[in-house]
Amino acid sequence: MICGVDEAGRGPLCGSVVAAAVILDPGRPIAGLADSKKLSERQRERLAALIRSQALAWSVAEACVEEIDRLNILHATMLAMKRAVEGLAITPLEALVDGNRCPALSIPARAIVKGDALEPAISAASILAKTTRDEQMRSLDLRYPQYGFAAHKGYPTAAHLAALKRFGPLPVHRRSFAPVRDIVACPPLWAEDEFR
Repeated sequence: MICGVDEAGRGPLCGSVVAAAVILDPGRPIAGLADSKKLSERQRERLAALIRSQALAWSVAEACVEEIDRLNILHATMLAMKRAVEGLAITPLEALVDGNRCPALSIPARAIVKGDALEPAISAASILAKTTRDEQMRSLDLRYPQYGFAAHKGYPTAAHLAALKRFGPLPVHRRSFAPVRDIVACPPLWAEDEFR
């Protein structure tokens, strides 16, 4: 009864940070689990469906943009992880958390650097967190196609930064992140509501 915990979306300039917790079923191993960043989008989607159907328990949670801006990204990430673990239908005996820090939990927790490549339960959590966040970015792309969210997933690519400068930040942009904060502080002359 060990759960793996990981997050997606610490680095992007917009959207929630998403965390997942997964308790795998030892009797139903899932082949192909790996760090979500090493898998193709198709592989992640296929594995996410298997994890949801075969894991003993799984939970996905998030911390919103307002929480990220108020708490900072590290504390918001820990909050999302805590929510994911607390959302499990089964209480695990221990949490294995990707990275070098653990959220404050009511169960023992251990941080494992590069855990998403070493522990199958953390790999499973990384896949659920990544696929959930990517779906959120695709939804945002439908609402705001001029920003290109489906392509860059909110990361500070040249295309995203150019769109930010041209159209201005949206409510989903993290104003505590330097590229967004700088544009808010010294905005280009864009038409405020032209693309909202």
